[in-house]
Amino acid sequence: MVERLISADLDRVFSALADPTRRSILHTLKRRPATINEIAKPFPVSLNAISKHVMVLERAGLLRREIKGREHHCRIETRPLRDADEWLEGYRQFWEQRMDALEVYVRRKFQASKKGALHGKIR
Repeated sequence: MVERLISADLDRVFSALADPTRRSILHTLKRRPATINEIAKPFPVSLNAISKHVMVLERAGLLRREIKGREHHCRIETRPLRDADEWLEGYRQFWEQRMDALEVYVRRKFQASKKGALHGKIR
């Protein structure tokens, strides 16, 4: 049950991060909190489109929105990114071990081929 909840959270995070506009929004919020209008300024899309992107990020837990009067202030939430990074770390370790093993294998093959060439053996 817990694993399914974690999986659903990760699914939402990776789905939200799959869009370049949403990644750019997070990059903006990394520097400082901003209003929806401030977030929307550099994008050639409607304010409504940016609001929808913000909602996706909010549902994924990647940002927190606070409403002050008529303004929506947003700030980044880093916990879901840390959770995703922890999940990826297991795969990073797996692939680093595989790449290390491949490097050892290639070096041995290369060394063996150099020895064979020195002794006049052709493979």
